[in-house]
Amino acid sequence: MDTNEADNGEFTFVSNRSNSVRNGLPTIDTHKKQQDVICHDDSASPIKAKTIDELHSLQKKKSAPTTPIKGAEGAFATISEEERQKQQLQSISASLASLTRETGPKVVKGDPARKSETPKGSHVTHHHYPATPSIGTSDSALKFTHILYNLSPAELYEQAIKYEKGSFITASGALATLSGAKTGRSPRDKRVVKDETTTDELWWGKGSPNIEMDEHSFLVNRERAVDYLCSLEKVFVNDQFLNWDPNHRIKVRIVSARAYHSLFMHNMCIRPAPEELENFGTPDFTIYNAGQFPCNRYTHYMTSSTSMDLNLSRREMVILGTQYAGEMKKGLFSVMHYLMPKRQILSLHSGCNMGKDGDVALFFGLSGTGKTTLSTDHNRYLIGDDEHCWSENGVSNIEGGCYAKCIDLSREKEPDIWNAIKFGTVLENVVFDEHTREVDYSDKSVTENTRAAYPIEYIPNAKIPCVGPHPKNVILLACDAFGVLPPVSKLSLAQTMYHFISGYTALVAGTEEGIKEPQATFSACFGAAFIMLHPTKYAAMLAEKMKQHGATGWLVNTGWSGGSYGSGRRIKLAYTRKIIDAIHSGTLLKANYTKTEVFGLEIPTEIEGVPSEILDAINTWSDKKAYKDTLMKLGGLFRQNFEVFTNYKIGTDSKLTEEILAAGPIF
Repeated sequence: MDTNEADNGEFTFVSNRSNSVRNGLPTIDTHKKQQDVICHDDSASPIKAKTIDELHSLQKKKSAPTTPIKGAEGAFATISEEERQKQQLQSISASLASLTRETGPKVVKGDPARKSETPKGSHVTHHHYPATPSIGTSDSALKFTHILYNLSPAELYEQAIKYEKGSFITASGALATLSGAKTGRSPRDKRVVKDETTTDELWWGKGSPNIEMDEHSFLVNRERAVDYLCSLEKVFVNDQFLNWDPNHRIKVRIVSARAYHSLFMHNMCIRPAPEELENFGTPDFTIYNAGQFPCNRYTHYMTSSTSMDLNLSRREMVILGTQYAGEMKKGLFSVMHYLMPKRQILSLHSGCNMGKDGDVALFFGLSGTGKTTLSTDHNRYLIGDDEHCWSENGVSNIEGGCYAKCIDLSREKEPDIWNAIKFGTVLENVVFDEHTREVDYSDKSVTENTRAAYPIEYIPNAKIPCVGPHPKNVILLACDAFGVLPPVSKLSLAQTMYHFISGYTALVAGTEEGIKEPQATFSACFGAAFIMLHPTKYAAMLAEKMKQHGATGWLVNTGWSGGSYGSGRRIKLAYTRKIIDAIHSGTLLKANYTKTEVFGLEIPTEIEGVPSEILDAINTWSDKKAYKDTLMKLGGLFRQNFEVFTNYKIGTDSKLTEEILAAGPIF
């Protein structure tokens, strides 16, 4: 008998000589029997997919283009979706072009891991290349560089977790990453090309953050970074904006080797709408971030294997030998400090918030002065926490996100930052429980400089779009560990310029046992590491804008009272908040004022909710002689610091410089 039938079977087993396989085992013939199936499940129709891969492809819906093809009069009327994609890839290929090869690399969109999406050639800038590689062509002409373009946070999470060691999802949903050997910026390795234009325009020499390099060395480093990026199977490309003011925004392109860097910049820059992205075109500025790949130590000007190089003429930045993402953020901030003043727009390293009535305040302050704490106010809208522009239209945030310190973060002290650490947020160099993935924010095992980067809309009272009217108050914060500056003083325009250029704070030196002596820190314009022009240029612009729009300058001491660090005590945060509230409401402008010695500061005699005796610092010191000695000492430190700026003339007239000098300490 050729056929063996199981009594209730659905399939027949056929054993015949022509169809048998080795060892004489019967083959299985999977023809259904023509009879009803006894046991079946008809709750869902069967899937169409024939394979697991097909099933996976059904899972993902293609994103449809959102920009309608315009009518005949429109600029894009004749451009098909395919043509637009092609143009976008040509633009990216041009960005990645080496300076020694005729064309850019062959690029294609998509993840190389998805083999089914490997190009057939339709979207590739392949038309530059001969069918057979000519003699002397490098291997790079034979390969595709896969472009992972403006990926979403979810896609970037997958890339990071799959391919980047040290990437994990924490309990709150944030992505924990490691920045490698560098856990902070390397200011000594940041260089700017000194050429015909920048020689006269930029601030060089003593006190300046600008370390020079020549164009040839820049191009060597650029070639090195581009060659490294093109040698990879895939690179991440972000096309984004800087500056929320639509009249003055800048288009930036970031090409990087890591998903972590792509997600960081997705959060920190302004995210384009899909239709803005489709018509993005050529960027105004490009960053090539080669991450861990080092620079060549034999290249002229190189002093380590790390180098961040800015070329303002080419509008490019190259990063080699560091994976710390903050270098990209601050590199772009430096660029804005150059580009914006050329348009008569003041670029500012400040926090900014706005009251319900539209009154805007700027907050300047170095680390530890309370800038983040005081500019984050539940009764006011947050325009931004770190980088702003003041133009003829008002104030605007440069960034699309916040970069918050995480060390010792707690839900009680900073609930807004705590709650912003969720899905989409990048957590740098934090330590977490390996099982629960709960982050221990007090753990400094990797670094004390732990950080979170998240979109600004994660802050509940953020003002979107991040723009506001002209500021009414300019608040300069100092944490004075010498204990001689008053808790608040009203500044004249010249005094505002003097203290803005000085950028003073004083904290306790080091963490070693027994060190009680405060250490003064001065950072020009409260952000010396990022300014490109001479500090007096920014100060003159600030004074001009304050004068034009009737803004008031204030100096607020969040540091010590009743003695220096060790004998006095820190001014209560509750009192500082009352002072800030009185500035916002305008009541402090109407107060009675007296003048202090040496610094000549105007101090109010009373503020609601603040003990009057603390308003003049001398009252809080039991040893008046010690107070006067310390005051003279601080005045001397101010003078010494200001010597760098005294020889600089603004324009042809030195009158302004003299006016600023006269606003400093007199003794």
